[in-house]
Amino acid sequence: MELISGLPEDLARDCLIRVSYQQFPTVASVCKNWKEEVESPEFRRQRRRTGISQKLIVMVQARCDPDNEPGSGSSKRLYNPVYRLSVFEPVTGNWSELRPPPEFESGLPMFCRVASVGSELILLGGLDPNTWKASDSVLIYNFITAKWRRGTHMPGGSRMLFACVSDSRRMVFVAGGHDDEKNALRSALAYDVAEDKWISLPDMAAERDECTALFRHGRLAVVGGYRTETQGVFERSAEVFDVATWQWGPVMEDFLDCATCPRNSTDGGDVDGRVIMCCGEEIKSRQCGTWQKMGKVPVEIRNVAYVGALDGCAVVIGSNGHGEAHESFVFDLKSCNWRKVETPEKFRGHVQTGCVLEI
Repeated sequence: MELISGLPEDLARDCLIRVSYQQFPTVASVCKNWKEEVESPEFRRQRRRTGISQKLIVMVQARCDPDNEPGSGSSKRLYNPVYRLSVFEPVTGNWSELRPPPEFESGLPMFCRVASVGSELILLGGLDPNTWKASDSVLIYNFITAKWRRGTHMPGGSRMLFACVSDSRRMVFVAGGHDDEKNALRSALAYDVAEDKWISLPDMAAERDECTALFRHGRLAVVGGYRTETQGVFERSAEVFDVATWQWGPVMEDFLDCATCPRNSTDGGDVDGRVIMCCGEEIKSRQCGTWQKMGKVPVEIRNVAYVGALDGCAVVIGSNGHGEAHESFVFDLKSCNWRKVETPEKFRGHVQTGCVLEI
């Protein structure tokens, strides 16, 4: 059966790859052939190869409702925020809200983590908004079908404020965090999304609570965090796990330029393996083991909540004070110039975490 009646296969496929990701569920529902086409790895590869693929930033963000905020005309955010999934498209500047998992329609788990694998978004853990207990849930959203499904629960007992990152193709890595007794963890796990299977990694050399994770060229880097006995005192070190050898390398003591919460750091999204970080009033880049200042963070976002990088730019979201509306800026990594992003009022809530996804 032809993909499009009367058109050669290659021309029909060239038409389908140009469809926006928002239309994929509709396309997949037309017929079996179209569904198989948009779900195939070759379809995604062709979109990337031709430069048609769309890059998104998916964030766990507090919902803003000015009508329900305390104080008439106040710019303060909700005291007890309800978190949802927001989607920002840097190329078009569009913002939208992603349908939540059915069991969390009234709000996502507090401190949950997100990662992307192919055309799927993985949402892990957090505090269950109904019981306030640490959740081990794994929920997967497929952008092709616009449907959620459950994955195998995270093993190994309670885990909160852990690092989470993916290789973008198949695996999601989880490392560190703390248990129910606030003990920082050394353990790490890998989740095979295709097989719906968890795999234990060797333990890290150090406990790392509230750490972050980066993934580049087959290696997982777990950065910063703090130990049980020094709770809240962040370290500058990092550990790197080589997936090919299945081993951790030596601890890198001075990986970070400043001892701070590493959530404001991200993979630079380019081939040279740089790391981008907002530290204090500055945005910095780490390349070949050396940190360099690239510019000053705009005063509107000195309280940085999220940093994501793609296509030679860093997207930085934050506020100029606790409880204030969040603004979004794009930093060009070549020209070192800032550009403010028009952000609708309903998308100015606090960003807890996020990830970059290419469809």
